[in-house]
Amino acid sequence: MSIVIADEPRTAPPPPEPAVPVRNYLNNNYSVWSWLLTTDHKRIGILYLVSLTLFFTVGGIAAGMVRLNLLSPSGAILTEDQYNRMFTAHGVVMLFLFLIPSIPAVMGNFFIPMMIGAKDLAFPKLNLASWYVFMIGAGFAVWAVLAGGIDTGWTLYPPYSSRYSHTNVTPGVFGVFITGFSSIMTGLNIMVTIHKMRCPGMTWGRMPLFCWALYATSFIQLLGTPVVAITLTLLMVERVAGVGIFDPTIGGDPLLFQHLFWFYSHPAVYIMIVPGMGVVSEIITCFSRKNIFGYKAVAWSSVGIAVVGFLVWSHHMFVAGISYYSAILFSFLTMLVAVPSAIKVFNWTATLYRGSITFQAPMLFTLAFLVLFTVGGVTGVFLATLGTDIHLHDTYFVVAHFHFVMVGGMVLAYMAALHFWWPKMTGRMYSDFWSRASATIIFVGFFLTFVPQFVLGYHGMPRRYPNYPQEFQVYNVLSTAGASVLGFGYLLPGVYLTLSLFFGKKASANPWSATGLEWQTPSPPTLHNFDATPVVVCGPYEYAIAVDQMGRGLPEPPGPGSAGDPASHFGPTGPCGPIYKETEVVG
Repeated sequence: MSIVIADEPRTAPPPPEPAVPVRNYLNNNYSVWSWLLTTDHKRIGILYLVSLTLFFTVGGIAAGMVRLNLLSPSGAILTEDQYNRMFTAHGVVMLFLFLIPSIPAVMGNFFIPMMIGAKDLAFPKLNLASWYVFMIGAGFAVWAVLAGGIDTGWTLYPPYSSRYSHTNVTPGVFGVFITGFSSIMTGLNIMVTIHKMRCPGMTWGRMPLFCWALYATSFIQLLGTPVVAITLTLLMVERVAGVGIFDPTIGGDPLLFQHLFWFYSHPAVYIMIVPGMGVVSEIITCFSRKNIFGYKAVAWSSVGIAVVGFLVWSHHMFVAGISYYSAILFSFLTMLVAVPSAIKVFNWTATLYRGSITFQAPMLFTLAFLVLFTVGGVTGVFLATLGTDIHLHDTYFVVAHFHFVMVGGMVLAYMAALHFWWPKMTGRMYSDFWSRASATIIFVGFFLTFVPQFVLGYHGMPRRYPNYPQEFQVYNVLSTAGASVLGFGYLLPGVYLTLSLFFGKKASANPWSATGLEWQTPSPPTLHNFDATPVVVCGPYEYAIAVDQMGRGLPEPPGPGSAGDPASHFGPTGPCGPIYKETEVVG
């Protein structure tokens, strides 16, 4: 006889507890006030990123209006007065609200502490204040260009700007004056941080070249920005109180303004371009898998640019009435400042030579930078030479040269930095195909836009004029068509980078197999960057032996076309061998 035992009621096992997400700077607190009152350098970098993207869009729309108007010799869509306001809006917004603060405020804020092994910048509250000061100044400037506009051009030359213009010169100048204090705050913070907060072993000779570039830029910001602040104050005093400072009819000297303005504004070119050079140094060595060629020469050339850059301002004034001997001197000095820039270009080229190069988007933007910046530098020789500058001064040749350096150089370096560090900033990868397509379209569109302007300038078409002879129309139509291609290329990153935040693959800590300390933190980084203070034992670019600055093995580098998710391949993580010296502790 069998005995049947009833089954005891079975209970389902408890569901597994959900994994606790790793706290990082993005998910720590989602409230608006946690962002607006943050002192975290990473969040402040993101605040700058959002703000500058908005201003870049505004400046780009103004540029598009200018190009559309030049489709017709008599002006296609704007009156002469509207045209003056539009090109001034483009210059003021792009230069003072995007180009000057872009890399130092976004990438410098975000990555300088991480690259030197620190947990934040030296003065976190000052860092937050710099963003608020920047936004207050930007508010004045944007209001001035939107509510009636400014018609003086971004250079604000008196006596027209100080006495005779009936547009919003005073609030616009006041806005630029205020944003200058933000630049000083950022430069001071970065300089002190690099001096005093480097981790053990991070000597000056082991510091990444991006840090060297931002250090040299901070030097220019601290010494040059007060000069333009004083100049703009004098301009406002003359405009409001009628004191004769620059207006010759009441005892002033307009050449005084040009000397003061360009004493800052030409070094400001290097505030824009030197940080971009630092970005290029980081990316070229990473994507060619080679140690940087001539580390010391590249590092000290940044300092050389910062120093010599203060001595060349009067090449903007060759036809303004300065003495013949002064013009010869400044022509020579302008040639001299090209030497440290050329050192960088040749050393980058030597780094690429026989490297194991992969062509992800950051590298494509960087190679485009090399080509366009070189064209801008070579064409600058014509403007630095007295005889040719007399013919080319204030023509579209100057416009093309300036944009090859500033947009072809600085903006492409900014795009390269954004694509290089985007996985670290957001924890997400973006589209490999569309990012490469964007780099290619921008490169082609840039040549289509500005090469015709070299021809226009050579044939004598003056810049800032809404009307031109009929024979120049073909070149202007070509330039406007190129600007359309260029605008589409710039629109693409806004789409695929935004989509990556929601649909992009998760990025590993080191998706590019880079050597810097910033890649030794999770993606996105934790609140205080490092759980323990890192100790640096070797140089910043030891790709030849595939170890990072802490002496640990690198992940396998991404191969061609594998930028989507190179996160699953990791190399050895043990300590480095006895080839390294004892750790040098920074005093």
